[in-house]
Amino acid sequence: MTRSCTTSQQETSHWTKVPIRYPGGKQRFLAQIVTHLPRVGEITGRFVEPFLGGGAVFFALQPKPSLLNDKNAELIDLYRGIRHNPQEVWRLFSEYPSGKRAYYEIRKQMPRSWGVVAKAARTLYLNRTCFKGMWRQNSHGMFNVGYGGQSRRWAISEADLITVAKALRGATLACSDFETIIDDTNRGDFLFVDPPYHPGRRESRVEHYMFSQFTYDSHRRLACALRRATKRGVLWAMTTSSHSDITHLHKATRIVPFKAGVGAAPGEITRNTGEVLILNY
Repeated sequence: MTRSCTTSQQETSHWTKVPIRYPGGKQRFLAQIVTHLPRVGEITGRFVEPFLGGGAVFFALQPKPSLLNDKNAELIDLYRGIRHNPQEVWRLFSEYPSGKRAYYEIRKQMPRSWGVVAKAARTLYLNRTCFKGMWRQNSHGMFNVGYGGQSRRWAISEADLITVAKALRGATLACSDFETIIDDTNRGDFLFVDPPYHPGRRESRVEHYMFSQFTYDSHRRLACALRRATKRGVLWAMTTSSHSDITHLHKATRIVPFKAGVGAAPGEITRNTGEVLILNY
């Protein structure tokens, strides 16, 4: 069911570049994760991600059919816009002016009535130029991350967006609660689950990784949904914090530690192992 213990440099060189910057994304662990996942041809149903985020694993494997979900509607609109017309998204993205003043003017725009391509270009611009690629919104649902500079803006290209669009053409994009998505899976489907990480029981906001609050109760609800999926014969793999408050929620056959991960506080990266891959197979 799993790959060999190593992933070759030749294989990783063909992985599609993730279009956005996403704290908590799995690019740094991608080679480790892929070695423990089923090969695409071994998945007889759908590849399902309830917490898509940056989509590093999906873009590496490009399994079809896929169901890709995230509660962040702006993020899903970004992917929909790129899939619909990557060239136009790139044109609009490139036309946005540089500089701190321009960033704050664009940030305060209200794009709710815009078309999906225009929304995608704005979201891509804000993501590539905000502070550390963070995704945070205020109580009114408005993006409020500060300016981070232009150095990461041009790390992607029009060709990258075209490649992303091709990968997304075999996927269904959804914006629903994770429990709804997990409960829709059946035997043959494969779940890759990458929830927001939580340092423990304390009810803190994990804004480095989140669009909205994800509490310890959310983790318990997730664990219950995964247990139901297991009973239906669904295979799943989940990346999460190695904190005992989280891992004890999940009965699994294997827990694989990563070489580096999050520290005691959200977004803190340490040399010690702080993240794990939990599998029910």
